Amino acid sequence: MNTYEIITDKIIKLLEQEIVPWRLPWSAAGLPRNLVSKKNYRGINLFLLSAVKYASPYWLTFKQVNQLGGSVRKGEHGEVIVFWKVDQVAESATGADMEKVEADKRRRFVLRYFRVWNLEQCDLPQAVLDKLPKIETHHHDPIEAAERIVREMPNAPVIQYGGSKAFYSPLTDRITLPSPELFTSIDEFYATLDHELLHSSGHRSRLNRDTLTEAAPFGSPAYVGEELVAEMGAAFLCAEAGISPTVIDNQAAYIQGWLAKLRGDKRLVVVAAAQAQRAADYILSRHDCDA
Repeated sequence: MNTYEIITDKIIKLLEQEIVPWRLPWSAAGLPRNLVSKKNYRGINLFLLSAVKYASPYWLTFKQVNQLGGSVRKGEHGEVIVFWKVDQVAESATGADMEKVEADKRRRFVLRYFRVWNLEQCDLPQAVLDKLPKIETHHHDPIEAAERIVREMPNAPVIQYGGSKAFYSPLTDRITLPSPELFTSIDEFYATLDHELLHSSGHRSRLNRDTLTEAAPFGSPAYVGEELVAEMGAAFLCAEAGISPTVIDNQAAYIQGWLAKLRGDKRLVVVAAAQAQRAADYILSRHDCDA
């Protein structure tokens, strides 16, 4: 089983339990991070580690636990996360022109995985625990934080209010939403707006994402891929603003659609998560982010 299959099967098992990993009650302060490097996990790793039962946001590799003088408790199982390994691949030279070998070298990105353990699964020296970084907390108004994300998006699309549907039109580069007062909660309003902002990030004048710019009939792999990008990216933005992504009424239908496509395409969820992270970074004007 390759890495894509391992990760996709894990997501499928969560969905079969009606756990949607990108719809979680996050706060920006509680995002999973590595205890040693202090870096936040991103992309699909963020979803994988947020979907487990532990309250602590801190994670370590087996090697890091040992280096800190601790140990993983007996019987504890680590969580799988992934990383991209860069391999240099030389193309075959043509004819007698062997000098082209160096010129034809190219980079190949290969998906690999390893395991990490939550702080709650480990026994660490008290001296290490006493020096744990304090979790940053935010006491800002989450509505203002959400407004700031919308207001500061670079090259933002036009947003108009009216009607009873929420959608983004690539043709006019325009988001249309019902009036905010028609939503059952302000959180639902911002989660919906964030979803449409994620779609707009794929416009040709922004990230030029092929799942948005190319023809994608309803239910096609490209259509589902774009919806996954928008759903997961909206979860990133909601977490940034301290807003919990709300559970939509037709979540059951979404789950069935995701399951069918994920079973048929083992790369879909990993690629979509990476695109969602890139789109959220674009909206937030972040160019140098934690890995």
